[in-house]
Parts: sequence; C-alpha cells; structure tokens
Amino acid sequence: MTKPSPSSLATRLEAIARHIEAHADEALSLETLAAQAALSPAHLQRRFKAHFGLSPKQYQDGCRLRRLRTGLKAGTRVTDAIDAAGFGSTSRVYGEPARHLGMTPSRYRGGGRGERIAYLCAETVEGPLMLAATDAGLCFAEFGTDAAELRGRLQKEFPAAECAPAQADLAQLSAWLSALDDHLRGTAAAPDLPLDLRGTAFQLKVWHFLRTLAPGTQVTYTEVARAIGAPRA
Repeated sequence: MTKPSPSSLATRLEAIARHIEAHADEALSLETLAAQAALSPAHLQRRFKAHFGLSPKQYQDGCRLRRLRTGLKAGTRVTDAIDAAGFGSTSRVYGEPARHLGMTPSRYRGGGRGERIAYLCAETVEGPLMLAATDAGLCFAEFGTDAAELRGRLQKEFPAAECAPAQADLAQLSAWLSALDDHLRGTAAAPDLPLDLRGTAFQLKVWHFLRTLAPGTQVTYTEVARAIGAPRA
C-alpha cells in the first residue's frame, strides 16, 4: 500500500471524525472505521489519537455526551435522551457520563433540581475564575468579569439547583484554583486536574496543538490555523 501524504492522512482522519459525529448514536467498531479510512485498526487508533488527542472511542463518547446534554436541556425525557445519544441503556450513563455532567441526567434535565452546588471565585492572572462542584464532581469552570457575573452564569446553567459559596468543599476548590493560577503565572507545572476536552474535530485540533506549546508561548490565530493544517480557518 502506498504511504499516504501527511495532508492526505489528515483529510482521512477528519473525515472519520465527521463520520463519528454524524453517527455517534450507532455502534462504530474500530475495524469498520479503519476500513473506511483505508488504514489498519492499529494505525487508525494511533494516528487518530495523535491528531485529535483522543481515541476514536473517546471521541464518540464525547459526541454522545454532547447529544445527551442537548437533549436534556431541551426537556427531552431522560430515557429518550439517553437512547437518542446512543448510550443504549440508562445503566451506561450512571457512571463516567454522569461524572462529566456533575450530577445524574434526571437532575441535569431539571436544571439541577435537588443538587447543592458549591462554588468558589478567585482572582487569577487571567482574571476572575469560578469553579463549582457537586458531590459527583466539577460541573462548572469559567472565567468572567467579576464574581457576580460568574454567579449569574452558574445559576443560569443550573436554575433549579441550590448554589452556595463553598464551605466543606472549600479546601479542594481552593487548591484547584491555586494550582491553576500558579500554572497560569508560569511558576508551576500544569496541575493534574481531570480535563474533559470534548468538542468538534476542529476544536480538538486547536486544543491539542495549544497543549503542546510551552508555558508563556504566544501565537497568533494565523499561526494556530497554519499549525493545524487549516490556514484559512
């Protein structure tokens, strides 16, 4: 088999990503995707992860989670939203997907009703940053103009939840905020936090490239576009 050029390979991988996005609710085996890309399963697995930072399976899981979020926010019944996202059964959602939602799907659908969300806002080198978490995990992390504005965003995301300043959760959230601020200031390595980089194929390419840059490196949008092989993006 003729070895594909880097640009040809990138085109194949992006086509696979778009196929996964369009068919996230279906059973997509690595073998089937590899055949579509004219690559061996092992080669596709390795190249896809190098290109996007996620395996094809992880990418599909992220697409399913986005569909689940969208369905729940639209008020779709939990079982219908789970089925439409391609999870197949409710038992497959009450684990890792629920951790990324920060709560159970039914509570997420209800705007966080029944949940207590603890939040903490602190000034960082990049401006005010708010982290918020439930007992199931981190559910909100955003920069903003001030604490009041961020508090409003949090309440809008979870309108039925009880949102209150961190108390018992203060130590953990404070440690995460401090670690992130130290890293942003360039005085410490990137903290070992559970990052959930889920997005479109294009977004993942951008994020994956940015994570390869040394702390303090400055690049223009044009340089990023060229680096990811999309100079007109």
